[in-house]
Amino acid sequence: MAAYFTDSSAATKRYLTESGSGWVKGLFTASPPNAFFAVATMGVEVVAAITRRARSGTIRPASAIAFCTLFLSDLPVDYRVIPVTDVLLVEAVRLARLYGLRGYDAVQLAAANEVSRSRVTTGATPLIFVSADKELNAAARSEGLSVDDPNAHL
Repeated sequence: MAAYFTDSSAATKRYLTESGSGWVKGLFTASPPNAFFAVATMGVEVVAAITRRARSGTIRPASAIAFCTLFLSDLPVDYRVIPVTDVLLVEAVRLARLYGLRGYDAVQLAAANEVSRSRVTTGATPLIFVSADKELNAAARSEGLSVDDPNAHL
């Protein structure tokens, strides 16, 4: 079983059809099943991404409602959700300063670092960080994480 930390740009591809969507969906239907991790703030980002698409007219408002509902029901079932703690936020501030990351991107990378350290300590399989954000992926690589970009899987 592989272990993935999906950021919001990757998670959104599970619900909206865009470059890399097929690959992301395949991760969730693999056998044996993969393990997925996400930080609690991902819910806000994915819902915002989907509703922005409806406001811009690229998807129908009814589709946005359905996708958001499905995502919010999948989140606690399909992901091990990492809570946002004071320790996590201190790490996110460090990462934002070091790499010039946006706020939630720094929180996502801090959470991935936390999960990765925990997995290394317990001897579990390495974590793969999945994001379509090039800057965030570069920072994750600099932090020593294995990275995969859904956009590389057309």
